[in-house]
Amino acid sequence: MSSFQFAQKTINSPQDTIGHCSLDLTMANRHGLISGATGTGKTVTLQKFAEEFSKAGVSVFLADIKGDLSGLAALGGTNPKLSERLSFLKIENHDFKKYPVQFWDVFGKNGLPIKIHVSDFGPQLLAQILRLNDTQEGVLQIVFKYADDNNLEVLDFKDLTALIKHIAENSKEIQKLYGLISQSSLGAIQRNLLDLEMNGGHVLFGEPHFNIADFIHVDDFGFGQINLLYAEKLVNSPKLYSLFLLWMISELFENLPEVGDLDRPKLVFFFDEAHLLFKDTPKSLVEKIEQVVRLIRSKGIGIYFVTQSPMDIPTNVLGQLGHRVQHALRAFTPQDKKAVTVVAETMRENPELEIKKVITELAVGEALVSTLEKSGVPSVTQRAWVLPPESKIGPISSEEKTTQIKNFRNDLSKKYSFQIDSNSAFEKLNQLSSLSRENDENKKSRASTSEEALSEKQTQKRQTQRATVGEAMMKSAGRALASELGKGLVRGILGSLMGGGRR
Repeated sequence: MSSFQFAQKTINSPQDTIGHCSLDLTMANRHGLISGATGTGKTVTLQKFAEEFSKAGVSVFLADIKGDLSGLAALGGTNPKLSERLSFLKIENHDFKKYPVQFWDVFGKNGLPIKIHVSDFGPQLLAQILRLNDTQEGVLQIVFKYADDNNLEVLDFKDLTALIKHIAENSKEIQKLYGLISQSSLGAIQRNLLDLEMNGGHVLFGEPHFNIADFIHVDDFGFGQINLLYAEKLVNSPKLYSLFLLWMISELFENLPEVGDLDRPKLVFFFDEAHLLFKDTPKSLVEKIEQVVRLIRSKGIGIYFVTQSPMDIPTNVLGQLGHRVQHALRAFTPQDKKAVTVVAETMRENPELEIKKVITELAVGEALVSTLEKSGVPSVTQRAWVLPPESKIGPISSEEKTTQIKNFRNDLSKKYSFQIDSNSAFEKLNQLSSLSRENDENKKSRASTSEEALSEKQTQKRQTQRATVGEAMMKSAGRALASELGKGLVRGILGSLMGGGRR
């Protein structure tokens, strides 16, 4: 299988013949773009692409933002709407299938958990999640540098919070080596970490550490594994969602070997809601994304961005996306009209199509399609209908999902289902704190012992002095026993000592 069909060319007149739009697998790592307004069919297109790549033995990653893609794991079936579409496209004997789907979930409830080390995420991406300014990000850089220099592994959220607390308490000594550490910046970092924790973002960090290579797997039937990330909750924190997916792409780039041009990619990565990745992102980070997109294809990875408008993607990234599936855009506002113009200008001309006009007329499930040919040149833009998926359109039940998670690839379930808590920064700093408290208590104990000894000596001295005075007084009183005055004095003294003297 050197290519796959995913759309059927639109028949505009009785003289037109049925034709198909195909994607050459040797060019599939040249990246792509699926775009269009809400409700125009992007999700079904995404599902169809995932199926075709899987059948070709290519592993797939996609984020399920609306919960509609879990049907990939279930056998498709007929319904009136689908039957109507199959009849319209003159498709007979539509082959229904289910696909090998591994469910993942950062929160661990709707799939196997994905955990990453805080240290692997790094200060730059973490600063973006925490919305830190430049000064605060500089302090966070010091936190990570201090951890590296002191062999403190920052693996999970409690490691990070314990480390920042330790640095705050010892900042006067630490800043002698690392530069000024602003207490206000540390406070801002701590507050933003608390906010992240309250929104559930802390569960992303920890162990067992996720191995990105576990996304890549071909089953006994030659189907590529479809990795479906449950993202309905994660996307509620847009910055966390986008940077988490960026981390994944970076991991693929850094850890997979160079393979050059293969007959098909090893993994295709679909980045849904791609506009979130570039919104309010510093220029330095955008440049890193551009570099990764440009170079990662040599690792056998294809990246496909899914978004509403091509204008959501920076020009330098957009220029690297050779495969285009453009669903309808609505030209209601000046911004919408500008987007239509951009799309028309960036797709290869077709003398038979007025692209700028057609974009606004496309029906649901219909798209403008242009893919790279073997020569690397974009094909002429075609108006086409995306072929219906073979798996179930729409979500499966929670019971079906639970069964799939439990039964699919036991090796992954055993690897990721159990939480691990290593001896890292939190434990080491607690041990250090315990030793410090123990030393303080020993010092206090020695000081207390010294004070008790001194007090005892002083008491003995006072008692000796009182005894000497008492002896002298008793001698004086003894000499006066014969007189009546002496008898009264003795009663007075004894009475006072006994607490019952009379006057």
